[in-house]
Amino acid sequence: MLRPATSADLDDLAAFLRSADLTVAALAEPTVHLWLERDEAGAVRATTGFELGPTGEHVLVRSLAVRPDLRGAGDGLRLARFALDRAADAGARQAWLFSRRSGGFWQKLGFSGTTTDDLAAALPDAHQVRLFRSTGQLDREVAWHRLLQVDAGRAPTPHGLAV
Repeated sequence: MLRPATSADLDDLAAFLRSADLTVAALAEPTVHLWLERDEAGAVRATTGFELGPTGEHVLVRSLAVRPDLRGAGDGLRLARFALDRAADAGARQAWLFSRRSGGFWQKLGFSGTTTDDLAAALPDAHQVRLFRSTGQLDREVAWHRLLQVDAGRAPTPHGLAV
């Protein structure tokens, strides 16, 4: 069952994301909204999330990972759609992400390639953008973008990390 991550989940969440070779910067920040699933034994089996930009129009999709032994069953698509829907619920109109290895996956969800400069211009204060700039990694990244469909009949709902 997918549920919002809490402060009690942060250590397990960070270890899981590191094992998936994903960024763990700023997991506890209020702009970062994360969800996770645990298996029957309590181990993290999957995560998803986004970072909301300061205007609320843009989000950086991040922290999408499924445990290797569970991949191939559609969980990744389900988790990505969940995060995109929650971002739209929060009022975001555009989704961005970094991915050097999973472009085909993101294209299935309507993302198209863009420049890291465009992503950084839309979300200059996003933690990953700032981290990648400071380490020189930004120029080595691959950026993706898509518009979000917002249902005008739905009111934005608060979701995310309950610290």
